[in-house]
Amino acid sequence: MNLSPVKLTAPIKDYIWGGTRLITDFNKETRLSKAAESWELSTYPDGESIVASGEYSGLKLSEYIERNGRECIGKRAAAFDFFPILIKLIDAKDSLSIQVHPDDEYALRVEGEYGKTEMWYIVDCEPGAYLYYGLNREVTKDEFRKRIESNTLLEILNKVPVHKGDVFFIPSGTVHAICAGILICEIQQNSNTTYRVYDYDRRDKDGNPRELHIDKAVEVSNLFPAPAQKARGGSILASCEYFTAEKLDCADTVTVDVSKDCFRSLVILDGSGKLKMNGAELLLKKGDSIFVPAQDGSFTVCGKLEAVMSYV
Repeated sequence: MNLSPVKLTAPIKDYIWGGTRLITDFNKETRLSKAAESWELSTYPDGESIVASGEYSGLKLSEYIERNGRECIGKRAAAFDFFPILIKLIDAKDSLSIQVHPDDEYALRVEGEYGKTEMWYIVDCEPGAYLYYGLNREVTKDEFRKRIESNTLLEILNKVPVHKGDVFFIPSGTVHAICAGILICEIQQNSNTTYRVYDYDRRDKDGNPRELHIDKAVEVSNLFPAPAQKARGGSILASCEYFTAEKLDCADTVTVDVSKDCFRSLVILDGSGKLKMNGAELLLKKGDSIFVPAQDGSFTVCGKLEAVMSYV
């Protein structure tokens, strides 16, 4: 099988905390006034990526995979029951809720889908920006619940300053929040199960308090300090049983080997250039998402650009 790489169009989500940078800086087209998230690689039913180039243009990503067979996602990805990962760009103009995601065992049993382990690459951030990552000390379930109910949860969270280029690996069960002024590339398991723990008493568009999921959050949260982030080596940003993410920096020309083991996903974070493979050529610009089908061979990136490349 020698399929050419394709561009993907990302569905846009207009959550209340979102901004407009994905529209103004990352070339996203939408009629929505806010673009909180763009789902750059997704087969999730609530927002599938659409093939935007080549003979399969207009197909949902899941339809493209069905048309070409699971060989196009590779042996490692095909070993999962569902397409394994979901990749997003996230523009947090305001802070997201404090939240937690369950692990696979709990999520499959209770929600019927995978849990969510994820990683964040900080694409950009405002001076003084921070996020919450885990707890700053161990607590009991009883204290955790009481702090949620008394609006004192922030006192036991680990507040971490962030800078452009930082990486955070967020295992399932880790209480966390992206806070205001941060733009992130997120690689995660293919799941949308989120338990909202605390939301600053915010209201939805109808003036109602946004739903919390306190009982489930108490069940699945790791109530001890999160492990320290490991120093990364070379281009690898994060690697786990669910995904690997690499930083791809191209100053002129870079050749990337691929195999039948897994597809490659590229999200262009800055710059412009071209991707060449199997006689086909795709123009690349900031905000583009590229799906490279699994196969033995290589592709070449030419130009000056930065990207995150992900695979299983």
